[in-house]
Amino acid sequence: MKQTGTSRISGRARGALSLALAAGVLAPVVLGAAPAVAATPTVSCTSGKAGLAAKLSKDITAALKGRKSTTAVALYDRTTQTNCSLRATTTYDSASVVKATVLATLLWDNKKHNRYLTQREIDLTTAMITKSDNNATTSLWKQLGAAKVKAFLKAAGMTHTVPGSGGYWGLTQITAQDEQRLLTLLTAKNSVLSDSARTYELDLMRKVVSSQRWGTPAGAPSGVTAQLKNGWLPRATHGWRVHSTGAFTGKGHDYAITVLTHDNKTMNDGIDTIQAVARAVHKDLSPVAAANATIAPPAAPQEAVPAVPEAPAVRMLTATPQP
Repeated sequence: MKQTGTSRISGRARGALSLALAAGVLAPVVLGAAPAVAATPTVSCTSGKAGLAAKLSKDITAALKGRKSTTAVALYDRTTQTNCSLRATTTYDSASVVKATVLATLLWDNKKHNRYLTQREIDLTTAMITKSDNNATTSLWKQLGAAKVKAFLKAAGMTHTVPGSGGYWGLTQITAQDEQRLLTLLTAKNSVLSDSARTYELDLMRKVVSSQRWGTPAGAPSGVTAQLKNGWLPRATHGWRVHSTGAFTGKGHDYAITVLTHDNKTMNDGIDTIQAVARAVHKDLSPVAAANATIAPPAAPQEAVPAVPEAPAVRMLTATPQP
């Protein structure tokens, strides 16, 4: 993929309104001071390839040094049997990355009832994943209900994920470990998701619009297929949540990366952190291909959401919860 660098978000006030609603939550505009620089973490890695675990641990740690983001990282590479983790069971507000779970729940439920997607569901799921459309997500979240989402999470082994209450799907509590679990289910045959379901979801994830293809694809080897879902949300505590999940396949590669962040002063801070980690991972897993990859800065990311009125005196963003 051809991604790196930082992006500038024009129209800060308008952008904050749209981006906060992107998580389907009640989210105050972030006006506070920058958080203190987080202590440099220690990344734990194991690998079946000699020397790779130590190199990844060193390079991911270096990528995070001096950054203000509180970051969770999970990596799994099937080819080399490599795992890396950092704060893998720490919970974060999901923002829009939960949309991949919403789709997986729908596909899992269809398999249980031996039914196909309706044209309405095809339209909604396409908008939800490729454009990160919130109205589509809310419709599907209401259709499924919390009970089905919880049942899928149990079947999938995503034991630390807790659906957002009151219809606030963007406040679902997620972990890097569980997001990796979903990516591994999507990229290998299993009893939870059918082959056709996995193909359908991955196809939508590889068709995410160009303005949202930042994050984990940064520095990926050319020719590798990137399937991703990102999310971003500002709140009064912990600043901007900025997340990116990606599965990378083809050209002999088969690995998945999850990077979750909060305590970002701006959205760009979160993007920078994620892309620094991603570049380190891609370089270490495929040093020659990654070094030769042509990289361009991403466009300013925007979610496809309707305009939202701002309360005149409160400066509070609202979204209507589902019953």
